[in-house]
Amino acid sequence: MTNQQYIIQRKLNILELGKTLGNISEACRNLGISRQHYYDIKGAIEEDGIEGLLEKTKKKSKIRNRVLESVEQRILDYCLDKPTHGQTRVANELRREGIVISSGGVRSVWQRHKLEKMAFRLKRLEEWSKDNSNILTESQVQALERAKEEKQAHGEIETYHPGFLFGQDTFYVGYIKGVGKIYQQTGIDTYSNYGFAKVYVDKTALTAADFLNDKVLPFFDSQGMRLLRLLTDRGTEYCGILENHPFELYLHLNDITHSRTKVRHPQTNGCTEKLNQTILNEFYKVAFRKRLYASLEEIQSDLDNFMIEYNERRTNQGKHCKGRTPFETLTDGLELYNRYVIDGKSTIVKKEVELLH
Repeated sequence: MTNQQYIIQRKLNILELGKTLGNISEACRNLGISRQHYYDIKGAIEEDGIEGLLEKTKKKSKIRNRVLESVEQRILDYCLDKPTHGQTRVANELRREGIVISSGGVRSVWQRHKLEKMAFRLKRLEEWSKDNSNILTESQVQALERAKEEKQAHGEIETYHPGFLFGQDTFYVGYIKGVGKIYQQTGIDTYSNYGFAKVYVDKTALTAADFLNDKVLPFFDSQGMRLLRLLTDRGTEYCGILENHPFELYLHLNDITHSRTKVRHPQTNGCTEKLNQTILNEFYKVAFRKRLYASLEEIQSDLDNFMIEYNERRTNQGKHCKGRTPFETLTDGLELYNRYVIDGKSTIVKKEVELLH
C-alpha cells in the first residue's frame, strides 16, 4: 500500500465508522478528530470523488515583483558613493534622476545584498577602496572618516603591525596596610595584545616614564622592534609642557609619537582598559585573598609571573590573536613589521582620524 492509498483508506474508515455508529460526534471522539475534519472529508468526496481525498500538492510560490536590474544596479552604485544616506533619502534622490522607487523598494534591494545597515554599506566601501586604485570622491572620504570615528569611539583602533600603536594607562589597584596606595602602570601592544604591568606607590610623570624605560622598550628592543606611537588619556602624568614634563620628554627623546584619547571618550583606549579588567579579575582578586603582601616587591614578583602566563600561555580572542597567545601573535607579526617599518618609520600611508582636539 502506497502512502497515498493509506491516506485515502484512513479517511474512508472515518466516514465508515460514522455510518456504523450512527453518531458522527461519537465517531470523531473515538478517532480523536474534530467534526469539521469529518465534514471536510465528506465534502471532498461529494465534490471530487475519491480523488478529492488525495493530498494536495503545494502550489509553487509566485516570483515576487522585483525592480529592474538597471534600477537595482543604480541603487548599489549610489550607496557605494553615499553609504550614509538612508533609504528615504536614496529614493528621493533617485526620483530626481527619473527613477521612481519607494523607500521600501530601496531597502529590499539592500536586503538582497546584505546592505540594510549603514555599517554594512560602510564596510563595502572600505573593501572597495582597498581593492580599487580609483580616487575616492569627497563624499566617500567623509563616509570612511565617519566610520573610523565610530570605531574609535567604541575602542576600535586602527593598528597594522606590532609596535605601531601602544596603549598606556594608570590603574588604581587599592590600599594595602603597610604598603599604602598602589597604582599600576598598564601597557599593551594594540596589534598583538601583548601586555605589560608594573606597580607603584604614586602616579606621576616619572613613574609613567619609568614603566616604559624598565618594562616596555627593553622588550621591544629584544624583539628587534621599535615603538612608533603611544596612546594615553589626558591625565597629568601623561600630558604637560615638553621641557618640564619627564614623560613627554622621554617620548620625545625616543622619537615616539604621543596621541591622546578623544575628550569624553576614554573607551578610545579600550584595549588597555580591558587589560586592566583582566588583571584585576584574574590576578588581584585572587592574589589578595590568598596572600598578605608586605611590600611592593612581593606584589610585583607575583604580577610578573601572571603577565608571563597572560602573554605566553593564555589564549587571546583579540582581533588579530584569534585564539593564539599574545606572544605568538607578536612574533608572527614580525614579518609585517619588517615589511612596513623602514628606518624606524612606518611606511603605511593612511588618512587617520585626528585624536587630539
